[in-house]
Amino acid sequence: MLTRTALVALCLTGPAAAQQPLSAIDWLNEPPQNLPGTVLLEPPVTETGSRPEVVVTPLEDLSPPLGLVSTTVTGLPVDMWRGSDPEHLAQLIARTPVRDNPAMQRLMFTLLLSEARAPTGPGARETLLLARLDRLMQLGATDPAQSLVQLAGPTDSRERFARWFDATLLTGDEDRSCSALIAQPHLSQDYPAQIFCKARRGDWESAALTLEAALALELLSQEELDLLDRYLSPDLFEDAPPLPQPEHPDPLTFRLFETIGERLPTASLPRSFATADLRDVAGWKAQIEAAERLTRIGALTPNQLLGLYTEREPAASGGVWDRVSAVQRFETALSMENPAAIAKTLPPVWEAMTAAGLEVPFAELFAERLAPQRLPSKAAENLRWRVLLLSDRYEQAAASPPDDSQANLFLAALAKGEPGRGLSPSPMADAISEGFAWGAQVPPDIRALLDKGQLGEAILTTMQLFAHGARGNLVDLTGALATFRNVGLEDTARRAALQLLILNGA
Repeated sequence: MLTRTALVALCLTGPAAAQQPLSAIDWLNEPPQNLPGTVLLEPPVTETGSRPEVVVTPLEDLSPPLGLVSTTVTGLPVDMWRGSDPEHLAQLIARTPVRDNPAMQRLMFTLLLSEARAPTGPGARETLLLARLDRLMQLGATDPAQSLVQLAGPTDSRERFARWFDATLLTGDEDRSCSALIAQPHLSQDYPAQIFCKARRGDWESAALTLEAALALELLSQEELDLLDRYLSPDLFEDAPPLPQPEHPDPLTFRLFETIGERLPTASLPRSFATADLRDVAGWKAQIEAAERLTRIGALTPNQLLGLYTEREPAASGGVWDRVSAVQRFETALSMENPAAIAKTLPPVWEAMTAAGLEVPFAELFAERLAPQRLPSKAAENLRWRVLLLSDRYEQAAASPPDDSQANLFLAALAKGEPGRGLSPSPMADAISEGFAWGAQVPPDIRALLDKGQLGEAILTTMQLFAHGARGNLVDLTGALATFRNVGLEDTARRAALQLLILNGA
């Protein structure tokens, strides 16, 4: 299983972490000529002699920055959440869709993990922290969620402890949270948690007494009682039939079923449960399927998935085994540096990755080794080039398109950040080109947020706008791309647009 450090590193590798700082806009360093109108490149001068209004914020009202990754790495300012309503931020964090675009996934993880200060106001810090933790768990980034709450102080409130406890149950690190609960029982009034942790710490007698008390006070359902009874007294139920599987288990229920030898499948459970399948207690097939599920959303490094794909020979055929075979054959061809073999194995492995929604992770895995190759088949060479465009080598690939077709020339121009130099092959490409135009306008509502310094809220709103645009609202697509570029997220804009076109068959 990946360490917390490795998984955090996964979430921030690639272009989202390699963004230029938001202040690194070319014309600030070298002002262009022929600017429209009068442009002052110096601090503004007051027009009256009256005393200006001064807003004073006591230092103690500023919460300390919290995050797993320094702002020097992410390029995001530490005060990106300032001025925003914390409840509204929590809603944006929870509801902004990222599933269909890896560039948006990277940006979301960057926002969630970047070191940042909560907005001022009572309860703002807690509201924002819990929202970040909940979205990380929803995305399946269980290890980063555990690390973030540990950094914040997991025992400072019941709400924090509840999220920490759930995360540790899925990562296999529950001894840490159980030790805290035994030392501070007030952190949770959940009887199953108390019983589980007492037993984990070897205090079986106290755990049994707590279960008896819960039974006498009728505090637990019959399903909970049956499960805890088997957990504490497994010998008594050695020949008993399996318990009915719950429809919506929480992490503790999941771990209790695992402990009594009746492990629940995770495919139908929330994405965070897939983390538990990465441990050695799960079979190889379950590990691969869990890794695919997490890699698809950007919560796991593609290298971990590749390690599982190549761990051993496939055990059967069909489904996941066909993907394993395709990846292994393709990697063998790459290792041989045989262009004919690569051209033969690339289309089937790409088809397998497309069926699993893993095109971009595949590109990230193999782009460096594919880049120096030149394939004999025209179709395979075109596919190789598009794989490169989906990786962080997109700009280098743009220098040598495989042919001069309209679609490829437009993609090459887009990869260079100048789609207007190519002929647009579709209405969506038209909208993308307009978003990269020099005079592209930021939507008024987002401009208002930026003018007030509410950068984080503006980025989340823009991500929602991009999702609307990707579904066909081309005006929103143009506005979203223009905004990303306006705030310095040029790499995000290019990769999001390239992914949108290529993954939709451009």
